[in-house]
Amino acid sequence: MTARSNSGPAAPSAPHTTLERRLGPLDAAAIIVSNVIGGGIFFVPVIVAGLVSSAWALLGVWLAGGVLAFAGAMAYAELAALRPRAGGEYVYLRDAYGPTAAFFTGWTSFVAGFSGGIATGAVAVASYVGHFIPAAGNTDPLLTIPLPLMPLVVSRQSLVALVVIAALSVIHLRSSGRIVHNLLAGLTVAALALFVALGLTIGSGSAGNLLSTHVVLSPTVGWLLALVPIMYTYSGWNAAAYVAEEIRDPGRNLPRALAAGTLAVVAVYLALNVLYFYALPITDLAALPDGRLTDVVASHLFGFVAGDLLAAFTIVSIAANVSAMAFAGPRIYYAMARDGVFLSSASRVHPRHRTPVLAIVAQAIWASVLVLSGTLAELVAYTGFAVVLFAGIAVMALFVLRWREPGIERPFHALGYPIAPALFVLASAVMVVNEILHNPRTAFFGLAVIAAGTPFYWLLKRKARR
Repeated sequence: MTARSNSGPAAPSAPHTTLERRLGPLDAAAIIVSNVIGGGIFFVPVIVAGLVSSAWALLGVWLAGGVLAFAGAMAYAELAALRPRAGGEYVYLRDAYGPTAAFFTGWTSFVAGFSGGIATGAVAVASYVGHFIPAAGNTDPLLTIPLPLMPLVVSRQSLVALVVIAALSVIHLRSSGRIVHNLLAGLTVAALALFVALGLTIGSGSAGNLLSTHVVLSPTVGWLLALVPIMYTYSGWNAAAYVAEEIRDPGRNLPRALAAGTLAVVAVYLALNVLYFYALPITDLAALPDGRLTDVVASHLFGFVAGDLLAAFTIVSIAANVSAMAFAGPRIYYAMARDGVFLSSASRVHPRHRTPVLAIVAQAIWASVLVLSGTLAELVAYTGFAVVLFAGIAVMALFVLRWREPGIERPFHALGYPIAPALFVLASAVMVVNEILHNPRTAFFGLAVIAAGTPFYWLLKRKARR
């Protein structure tokens, strides 16, 4: 990977109204690692095992997902170095296709992508805290607020989840939030590395499980269907692009962060899947009930269910994931607000901490509403489709901007251009079409979530014109 130190167009520099460049490449890579490594890797392998025919096919599809994620990351590296602004693909879609397309990716991020991910993660943290304090995981309703179309149900578990959202949001209102986040990211990677190392060295597994097979209905279609949840599990490889306006020397450091963060996640995911197979053949892996993957793997490897230890690790891991989304997501709404297509107050920056304070608060409020509404499972399912769709469109923007701006200096050139980004776009298109054909209900509701932003877009545009 080569990059020149040119940081691209300078960001606005009005005092106390803009974000501050204080993040280094390790800070940005930590955001990627935490944004990607969430709960998905602890249940998606079970789903994938039911779709593919062998252990090697499963490892192959995870590797393919990693290669696609890296190709996408390198395309984003060129785009982010060229336009080192807050907002990530919102900025790229705006400049390549216009404000309408940009709004819909930002809208989806707010209503489902980041806010839904934060809400889901916070509920998961509360559930695992319930392993130690049973009341924290209690879902019995304490109070119901009968709002039309979306009644809000308050339980002890939801209250703990709200505390998690509030605490991590407050942390990221301050400039020191990156320190807490880096600590959580470091603990997550260290714990995973230790789990894999101990499992493969002293665990009672079998390397022969890597040759295990079973019969599936359609291996080729299953392999393609498996890419959708896998790409959702890899989603977040572009997280550093959202905070581009706060990265020092972005022309050099953004590509480094995107490459290092993505490669680290691919390595961790492949190692974990190898460990899962070391413990179980593919038939047993595919038959596991929800939420039992790590417990069963630990039981097979070490002879006991390491419930307390795994619960503690999972709390840290998911908290790091929520922290990353609480960090990155508000930069999209901040960019939208500057363009007049989000609440105008969300463009306000804290005068001392230089963080998008009201964008962070808005995300925390909506994530809290989602926790209380009980609509998380549906939103997360639909978001996987939207993530693949918008990522493909954003990488396509690389070709549009290269054609439209041929003479502009680019601090970084995407590795493998044009083949690697073209393959990413093609794979994204195949996955979207495959999802529409074989899971039309999920695809339809995913598109419905996106389209629901239309009236808000026109209202905001009208307000901005006035």
